[in-house]
Amino acid sequence: MEAGRRILEEPDRRYIVKDQTRVVIRHDETERLRKVTRDFRTERRRDGITVAYFTRPDGTRVISEVDDNGRLLRRYRRTSEGREIVLIDNRRSWRPDRPQFFFDEPVSLPPLRLAIPRERYIVEYSRASDDDLYDALIAPPVERLSRRYSLEEVRWSHPLRERMRRVDLDDINFEFGSWEITPDQMPKLERLASVIKRVLDRQPNEVFLIEGHTDAVGSEEDNLSLSDRRAEAVATTLTQTFDVPPENLVTQGYGEQSLKVQRQEAERGNRRVSIRRTTPLLSQDSG
Repeated sequence: MEAGRRILEEPDRRYIVKDQTRVVIRHDETERLRKVTRDFRTERRRDGITVAYFTRPDGTRVISEVDDNGRLLRRYRRTSEGREIVLIDNRRSWRPDRPQFFFDEPVSLPPLRLAIPRERYIVEYSRASDDDLYDALIAPPVERLSRRYSLEEVRWSHPLRERMRRVDLDDINFEFGSWEITPDQMPKLERLASVIKRVLDRQPNEVFLIEGHTDAVGSEEDNLSLSDRRAEAVATTLTQTFDVPPENLVTQGYGEQSLKVQRQEAERGNRRVSIRRTTPLLSQDSG
C-alpha cells in the first residue's frame, strides 16, 4: 500500500496501481529498449538518475533518463557530431519528492467536437491504403490545444488522446488471454512499419503511442496486464522484425476501459491494439 493505493507488482517491472477512482498499469519504458537492442547500457548518476543508452552503427546514441521508479524523464538522440534531437522531455513535470506510484490526474477537456468523417478519425487498418495510414499518422490534433503535456498526462487522459487520430490494427487477432503475435500475423505489420518509417523520414522526432486493449472478460487487473503486454508485443515486433526505431514508440495498456464493441462477453474486436501520433501533445522542450 502507498498513500491509500493498492499496488500489485508483476515479475517484469510492471505495477498495477489501484485507488478509489481508477486502476492503471505502469512499466519501465527502458525495459523494452533493453530487449530489442544489442548493446544496451546503463549508468547511474550522482543525482540518482539512471541513464540508459544504446548506440547505432552510425555513432548516434539513443539516451533515456529515468528515475529510481522507472519514470521516464527524457529521451533523446545524440549524433556523432554532438547534435541532440529531443523526443520526450518530462523534466518540467517531474518532482523527486513524489511518491513512487504517483500519477497525475487526467487532463480535463471539453467534449470532443469532431469535424472530420469518423472513418478518417478512426482508421481501420484492414480497409486503409498506405496513404490513409500515413495521413492519419502525420495529422495534427483534431482540435487546437492550449499547451503541451507530459507523457504521463497523455497516458492517463483519454480526452487528451482523443484529440489525435488513431489507427486500429483490426488485422492483428489475439487469442483469448494471449498477447502473442503468431508468425502468421507478423507480416500484417509490415505495412504499418513502412508507413511509420516514411513518417520518420519526414520528421525523425515523431513519437507514437501504441495502446493495448482487451475484452471485458476477466478481472480488471488481469486485463490491464494483458493489454499492456499486447501493446509491447506489437512495438517489439515492429522493431525486431521491421526495424522501426524503438525510441520513437511508447506503449500503454488500457485493459477493458475502452471497449470498441459494447459487449461484456468474449469479443475478438475488443482484443486489439491501436496506434496514434502523440508528438503534438508532448513536451519536447530541451531547456
